Amino acid sequence: MAGRSKIVFDAVRYDYTPPGGAPVPALDGVSLAVAEDEFVAVVGPSGCGKSTLLHLVAGFLPLADGRILLDGRPVGPPGPDRGVVFQHFALFPWKTVRQNILYGLERKRGLDADTRRALARRYIEMVRLEGFEDLYPAQLSGGMKQRVAIARTLATQPDVLLMDEPFGALDAQTRGLMQEELLAIWSRRRKTVLFVTHDVHEAVLLADRIAVMTARPGRIKALVEVGLPRPRDRAVIRSAAFAERCEDVWALVREEARAAEAGVGPMGATEAGGAR
Repeated sequence: MAGRSKIVFDAVRYDYTPPGGAPVPALDGVSLAVAEDEFVAVVGPSGCGKSTLLHLVAGFLPLADGRILLDGRPVGPPGPDRGVVFQHFALFPWKTVRQNILYGLERKRGLDADTRRALARRYIEMVRLEGFEDLYPAQLSGGMKQRVAIARTLATQPDVLLMDEPFGALDAQTRGLMQEELLAIWSRRRKTVLFVTHDVHEAVLLADRIAVMTARPGRIKALVEVGLPRPRDRAVIRSAAFAERCEDVWALVREEARAAEAGVGPMGATEAGGAR
């Protein structure tokens, strides 16, 4: 993908140390450049370090070795330049839809109350939640909760959007609708997106490129250009090109999944141990 690099992983290593145990290499020698406004999906077998990679960019975890650069500078602690959307909605249950979206804006300097309210309204409209502004998360469906989480993240206008299996907890129908929503939002407001998923079809539908990771310790096995035209919607899944690209990516993932099952590499740590 041509263009200026927004995120650069340079020989990144991360070791997970289980309680009372020895360090286990989760990532080892990951190098990847993500261009500005590019949508990159990350796939790989369970336990390969997909989510760990994203959490390192977000600033949630310390590097063992290597560098991660954002706009040419080493990433620091979590900050407003990186918006994160998790699999589990991470909404404040005591706040309404509007209040959840306003929360991030209230922490952003230089915005008066009228500007914050206008931004909240704009993003509520963008994710099609008009009329639900005063409801609480418990009153919303799973898909609506995730729309709130996406709107709250986008409203702060981060430079980079980091998405950690954001639709993994949704039923198949809602997941499909949310994929359409994300495609529409991204086409209107291009952002650099790093999107972790275990679903190959989802990766091909959404991304410009797909980074396929090896079994632990995670490395980049291959970078696959999706090559499907944009703007894109779910109608593309009926095309032969979509099926071919899915098979290409799945063949790479399957090879690594079999290596993991065969015990190739230090596979002792569990996914819950921070190497997803």
